[in-house]
Amino acid sequence: MQSPSGMAHGYPGASILQWSPDKKYSDRERWICVYPAYINCKKTIAQGRKLNKEKCVENPTHQEIRDVLVAAGLKVGVENKLYSRERSKELLYRGRIRVQLKNDDGTLCNPSFPTRDSLMLHLGDMIPKLKSRQNKGSGDPQPQTTSSKGKGKGKGRR
Repeated sequence: MQSPSGMAHGYPGASILQWSPDKKYSDRERWICVYPAYINCKKTIAQGRKLNKEKCVENPTHQEIRDVLVAAGLKVGVENKLYSRERSKELLYRGRIRVQLKNDDGTLCNPSFPTRDSLMLHLGDMIPKLKSRQNKGSGDPQPQTTSSKGKGKGKGRR
């Protein structure tokens, strides 16, 4: 019988869930994961934000993260996964990005990104500079002001 601390090994398939030193850096299982919530300034740290709000982006999508990382020359994979701390199950919030940081021999794929944090800081800098973001920023305020003028303030307070 196993001890309480070793209970994870007591069920079939436990060896699949464990980290294996046989995996190469080029295997997708060894690539780091980045969820949009990690760099979302609208989230709290308890909701999964990993950086300071000043270095984060408002509601990033997995497509924007992928575009920035591909432009930086990194190997990227997109998975249809939902972040465990995300309350909304909408498609907008789905998506996990896998990124290869190291080659099989242990050297960095891109010396600009030695760590996961350096990668997320780069995302926080580059996502606001995307063309899709700049177009949205100039077009959004006008429709919002016209739609908010027509609504009455007290409708929800009855």
